[in-house]
Amino acid sequence: MAIRRWEPFSDLMSLREAMDRLFEESFVRPTRIMPSVEYARIVPVDMYQTPNEIVVKASLPGIKPEDVDISVIGDTLTIKGQTKSTEEVKEENFIRRELRYGAFEREMTLPASVQAEKAEASFENGVLTLKIPKAEEAKPKQIKVRATG
Repeated sequence: MAIRRWEPFSDLMSLREAMDRLFEESFVRPTRIMPSVEYARIVPVDMYQTPNEIVVKASLPGIKPEDVDISVIGDTLTIKGQTKSTEEVKEENFIRRELRYGAFEREMTLPASVQAEKAEASFENGVLTLKIPKAEEAKPKQIKVRATG
């Protein structure tokens, strides 16, 4: 029997890796084990800005435009609505249930002050596109440099 030198840090690293893997699987990818109610109601969005406006694109498949409410209060944008099931199926007859039904809401802080009253919203192929003009004080200003002398 060979004598092996004990290295305490090698055991700690494997424990740390196991804990990292546990937290990653539990919190980063919640759909692997069981989708949580909050995760199911998240509306995925893309938000970007141009010099004159903020553009928000939200994925809302299967939702009618009249079932979506959009509001801007201060620097907070809120998108909310509700999806409804179209057919009645008894719970015990389901084999797999992944489509989400019910209320959803997403709040985001806007990166600049905006003119909410001039916002435009369009809805195409399940994607809501919201264009919100920036307020004049939020738009970039060009400063000319004059030569003296």
